[in-house]
Amino acid sequence: MEFISLIWLFLFLFALIPFFRQKQLIAARLSLIRNLEKERQSRVITLIHRQEALSFLGIPFRRFIDLEDSEQVLRAIRLTSDNTPIDIILHTPGGIVLAAEQIARALKKHPARGTAMVPHYAMSGGTMICLAADEILMDDNAVLGPIDPQIGQFPASSIKRVLKDKRLDKIDDETLILADIAEKASNQVYHSAVDILSTYMPQDEAENLAQALSEGRWTHDYALVCSTLSLMGLPIKCELPETVYRLMALFPQPTRQIPTVEYIPIPYRR
Repeated sequence: MEFISLIWLFLFLFALIPFFRQKQLIAARLSLIRNLEKERQSRVITLIHRQEALSFLGIPFRRFIDLEDSEQVLRAIRLTSDNTPIDIILHTPGGIVLAAEQIARALKKHPARGTAMVPHYAMSGGTMICLAADEILMDDNAVLGPIDPQIGQFPASSIKRVLKDKRLDKIDDETLILADIAEKASNQVYHSAVDILSTYMPQDEAENLAQALSEGRWTHDYALVCSTLSLMGLPIKCELPETVYRLMALFPQPTRQIPTVEYIPIPYRR
């Protein structure tokens, strides 16, 4: 009987290990965030979307910018005094346009300096948020991407092109409706980008850049690197505080049974 009780006790303690590990991880993140805030005299907000695993079945699912994210970020900005700069660390594939635009506009309206930090990538809606920053700090190999809207699984620009390439009587009603939505979505994203960009660049340059990013000139996952973004007139610096890299290490991907990438995790010096 005592043996069975010990087994149940062991199983109970074993089940608690992930809980305590998660608490330890959160505490380490908050400590690094606070260190970065002291270092830069700013409010640090993270918007980091990793592929995560469901606790029961271990099924991976992707995270993206949603309305809950925008509520949390807007709350953090409201809690920040007008003379305190904001540093937002972005690692995201994008997400809901409304949520990304809310965050971008709130960051732009904040009186003190706003800085976007991108250690790896901030695509689509993440790029929209970066456009609202007074300064964008990126790793040399980090990328941003186009902000052209997606309607379902298709780019809005590709849906609109159907109207140009085919006769209307050859197009089904559903495609016509999608094309109408695509036209509206493209216009909305374009005007939002112009509104954000025109606060720190001439109106004509803002319009040209907004058009390039939103018209579907590239595929939605096209990589815009530091040098390209700098030529576009964005306030880019290809450097990041070391603390940001240490913070990203505390947002691990779910453990796989067979890892696909392995290395000795220490810096090598010549």
